[in-house]
Amino acid sequence: MSKTAKLEIDGKQYEFPILEGSENELSIDISTLRAVTGGVTTIDAGFKNTSSCESAITFLDGEKGILRYRGYSIEELAKKSNFVEVSYLLIFGALPTCDELAKFKADIRKQSLVDEDIKKILDGFPKSAHPMGVLSALTSALTAFSPKSVDVDSPEEMYDAIVKIYAKLPVLASWAYRKEEGLPLEYGDNSLGYVENFLKMMFDLPNEVYKPNPVIIKALDKLLILHADHEQNCSTSTVRIAGSSHAGLFASISAGISALWGRLHGGANQAVIEMLEEIKEDGGGYEKYIAKAKDKNDPFRLMGFGHRVYKNFDPRANIIKVAAEEVLADLGIDDPVLDIARGLSTVALEDEYFKSRNLYPNVDFYSGIIYRALGIPIPMFTVMFALGRLPGWIAQWREMRLRKEPIGRPRQLYIGATGRPFIEKEER
Repeated sequence: MSKTAKLEIDGKQYEFPILEGSENELSIDISTLRAVTGGVTTIDAGFKNTSSCESAITFLDGEKGILRYRGYSIEELAKKSNFVEVSYLLIFGALPTCDELAKFKADIRKQSLVDEDIKKILDGFPKSAHPMGVLSALTSALTAFSPKSVDVDSPEEMYDAIVKIYAKLPVLASWAYRKEEGLPLEYGDNSLGYVENFLKMMFDLPNEVYKPNPVIIKALDKLLILHADHEQNCSTSTVRIAGSSHAGLFASISAGISALWGRLHGGANQAVIEMLEEIKEDGGGYEKYIAKAKDKNDPFRLMGFGHRVYKNFDPRANIIKVAAEEVLADLGIDDPVLDIARGLSTVALEDEYFKSRNLYPNVDFYSGIIYRALGIPIPMFTVMFALGRLPGWIAQWREMRLRKEPIGRPRQLYIGATGRPFIEKEER
């Protein structure tokens, strides 16, 4: 017998079906609410209690600290897989065979060149332009070089569009960095792997021989896996709702990049380093800031601790903490900011105040440390996040279009002025 929920309004009862997900989650289907009640809607600021779609991509249980891509645990994927393979899994729904993975990699290499006219657009930005603004604009501009609408009923056209954006975004991301740094633009080396090639495009200098560091490549690969998708967050929902108007993949990804730019979303790891810099400028005594964090009357909050979704612990943080330690050990960096980060992390993991409140360092805390260690400037942190989130955005856009979901159109509860007559300007 199917479950239903009853709602009573002014003495009249209405029944709505309760849907059950594959992980036993329950969701009340109120799609007919407005029609059957004569105009009643629900209000849910921030959509914290609203399932905007049905999705088979990512499962997240914040209370239990569970994150799975297509049913595979994030722990196992980070240990046994790599970013390109995980990307294929997210986008197409299954781990690739050897032949499928080889073809995917070969097709990515074929599409990795960017039209030279894109450089003219890049030249129009000042060096002071934020790299996220540059990346969003260049991604949107790709539409001009592939103006034909993608036929979502054609697997070939869908695949071609997916490979194009997946291949070209690392180039555009590296160009945004090199523009800011005043460096010549790089196309990389197709004989290298996806992550290794991106690092070369970022850091290769014309007067030096680029030497790849396997510790850094491994750490970045894991970090990209951990960022690859995270259910219906702000930027992912933006990609889906933009795509629901039948906006193309490139335009929808550009919209997602803009949403990710916000400090409350992709800017979290940037906020971590800015906090650490503040502590350093204040003398480096993080114990003082630990005390401030414990004082309920003090507005100071530790950035990168706890998570608005994970109420227990962030499963991604346990994985990337090890990678961060490996990077710091390998590079042997002497940086007081990173020393402060180590101290804060140790205290938070051992102090009963933080443990009892589940205020553990999250993935943003450790990703900020890794980016800092690699010499990546703070404005580029969110660009790195975008590169990791790309396969999730692609997967969500593809799923939404294949399911032929209707255009997103939230309702509102109007609280403005009621009808009133126009007043002539002489009488105002």
